[in-house]
Amino acid sequence: MTTASQRAFLNALYACPHGVIRYSPDIPGLVQTSTNLAVVETFVSEIKVVTSQRSSAESEKNDVATMVRTVFELAGAHVSTGDGYPGWQPNINSPILKTCIEISKEIYGKEPKVEAIHAGLECGLIGEKYPGMDMISFGPTLKDVHSPDERILIHTVDNCWKLFLGILKNIPEKSK
Repeated sequence: MTTASQRAFLNALYACPHGVIRYSPDIPGLVQTSTNLAVVETFVSEIKVVTSQRSSAESEKNDVATMVRTVFELAGAHVSTGDGYPGWQPNINSPILKTCIEISKEIYGKEPKVEAIHAGLECGLIGEKYPGMDMISFGPTLKDVHSPDERILIHTVDNCWKLFLGILKNIPEKSK
């Protein structure tokens, strides 16, 4: 690398936004938008930088992706982007969520732990095709996700199946 291209590259890495950009205004402590400077690979004639942007608000995801792209374009880099996961805004007043909570209490005799996570979920993909659809996401307990040690707690699969069947039997009219 020339000294000038090395300086431009290192400046771009330094200037590249990384981490939490915005927290949810509705759910305390929940990350709404973030960006991750994930991988830097060097090859004989090029350097490949991979970043990842996530947000429950699609416009914010696009905005932070534009920030990242602009930093590297200003450094003279060629930038290409992929699709990623579309954003999905959880609805804490969702009729199907209320049903899920009621059914969970009936089946397990206690209030379920309801939380939102900052991750790419299938709900974003489905919501993109069916805007306004009332939906929730739930599943069995997973450990060490996206690592060689990833595993599922088998006993939680049956719990999810029972909950799923209970919800299907009691889908609120507003959700159909």
